[in-house]
Amino acid sequence: MLPPMAGTDPALVTLVVGDEELLAERAVSGVVAAARAADPESEVHDLLGGKVSVGELTQLTSPSLFGGRSVIVIRSAQDLPKDVIAEVVAYAKQPSDDTVMVLAHPGGVKGKALVDGVKKAKAQVITIGKVTKAGERLEFIKGEFKRAGRSISGDAATALLDAVGNDLRELAAACSQLVFDTEGKTINASAVARYHKGRAEVTGFNVADSAIEGRLAEALEQLRWALGTGVAPVLLVSALAGGLRSLAKVSSAPRSLRGGQLASHVGMPPWKADRVKRQLNGWGPDGLSKAIQAVAEADEQVKGGGADPAYALEHTVQMIVANRTGR
Repeated sequence: MLPPMAGTDPALVTLVVGDEELLAERAVSGVVAAARAADPESEVHDLLGGKVSVGELTQLTSPSLFGGRSVIVIRSAQDLPKDVIAEVVAYAKQPSDDTVMVLAHPGGVKGKALVDGVKKAKAQVITIGKVTKAGERLEFIKGEFKRAGRSISGDAATALLDAVGNDLRELAAACSQLVFDTEGKTINASAVARYHKGRAEVTGFNVADSAIEGRLAEALEQLRWALGTGVAPVLLVSALAGGLRSLAKVSSAPRSLRGGQLASHVGMPPWKADRVKRQLNGWGPDGLSKAIQAVAEADEQVKGGGADPAYALEHTVQMIVANRTGR
């Protein structure tokens, strides 16, 4: 189900289910935007499931003395305590006309009682499907340009996918960059080649793989080449973060899992799960934690917190390699 458009009155309770983070975030934002379009004075309460206490929902949904609508967003709803889940389900059966509630749940077994209960209460459900096929990613790319009032030719969309890789956040950022930097109604393959020259050979994923596997000189060379060919620093940070998140997922999986079972458990294609498992050799939990923190700091630097994104990226690559143990 598609999220409501801004300007239409949203359902009083909406459940967004799916672990495709970018699309789930957009679905939540769409509901909030619709609520605020219907009532610009709406007050938004943005909460994390694990931090919602018993009774807090009752307080937030109580009518205000000053009137007006409120919007309650509960992210990571799978982490809601059992007693709070009971409160949410009871509320969903008889929601307040003055409150719009949005629950974001990644799917899976954890917090399933919430999903089942809210569905039975006839809440609106937005299901976010995992984007796994090349054809689906090409449709995503075309949709990004359509959202911006532009279009992209089929061969250009394929070239962009080949150059940037499969990560939806990177693809969205690349589409946004092309929209900003080009003119004309339709983006063609030559525009993609001009702005992503060399990306097919050296992507952020190559840099991330080299750093994670401890090949410092190679990672730095690839990083400098990528920056020199116009790859946005934010895309490189995203690739580094994605690589480390994959390590964390596989490292936390039960050791008895192999092959397809492991891939299914961590939500990766089998080939990727196998590769990440090999990359884990030499990594310990403390080193992985420090590397993830280094990337978080780099993300802040390249988004305006620092004067030199290139230096921040080089330092981060060095930190990742330095925190890889057993070399």
